Amino acid sequence: MIISSKVKEQILAVRDTGLVNMCDVNGVQRVAFDNDYYELVCFIEENKKDYVNFILYGARE
Repeated sequence: MIISSKVKEQILAVRDTGLVNMCDVNGVQRVAFDNDYYELVCFIEENKKDYVNFILYGARE
């Protein structure tokens, strides 16, 4: 699964808030929802494994 640039931007925006540990998937979804990052909320819901791989290993281009 290739993560879109929009979803990557939203992941980094959530990270930059410092409100949640990025490994707390449910917490990330909550912060994303509160910030209107609906693409990220849906992406995590449908592709949790890909989200976790991105957080742990970064982008693979």
